[in-house]
Amino acid sequence: MVRALPTDAETRDILSRKRTRPAPRPAPPVGRALTKFVRELDEKYGRGAGALEPRWREIVGDQLARVTRPQKLSKGRGGTGGVLELRVAGPAALLVQHQSAEILSRVNLFLGAGSVDRLRIAQGPVAPLPMTAPARASRASRRPPPLDAAAQAELDRSLAAAPEGLKTALATLGRAVLAADPKGSD
Repeated sequence: MVRALPTDAETRDILSRKRTRPAPRPAPPVGRALTKFVRELDEKYGRGAGALEPRWREIVGDQLARVTRPQKLSKGRGGTGGVLELRVAGPAALLVQHQSAEILSRVNLFLGAGSVDRLRIAQGPVAPLPMTAPARASRASRRPPPLDAAAQAELDRSLAAAPEGLKTALATLGRAVLAADPKGSD
C-alpha cells in the first residue's frame, strides 16, 4: 500500500513539533588553534638551525659563511647544550674544525648561552648564500668614480685608433687605472 504525501499544512505542523539541531560552530583558525602548541614546542626545543640561516653571514663572518651552512640543531638531553651540525665544503672542514671554539661562542651569543656545546661537521656541497644588501653595497662601491672631463677627453683621444671591438674594454680598463691613480704618474 502506497502512503500519500502530507499536505502543506500537515508538513508545517510536523516541522513545528520537531526540534532541529543547531548548525555546527566553524573550526577556529589554524594559527590560533596551534599557537599554544607551538609556544610549548619553542620553550622545549628552542630555535633550530632555520633561525641561524638568515643571519649566518653575521654570525660567523664572510669567509666561513661562503663554505658552511647550518643543517641541524639537536637539543641535548636533560637541558644540556646541543649539537650544531654544519654542512662544510670539503677542504674547508679543517679550517672549521680549528675555528670551532670561536664558531660555538658566536652561535651561543646569538641563540643564548649554553645552547650549543659541540659542532658536528658534515662534508658536502654548500649552496651560495643569497646576496644581502651590505654585500651588494660593497660590490657597488668597488666601481671607480667617474673621471674629470680632461682625463676622459685624454682617454678618448688615446683610444681613437683602437679597433672597435676592443675599444670598450680598453676604455673601462683606462677609467679604472686613471681613477686609481688620479695624478696619472707613469
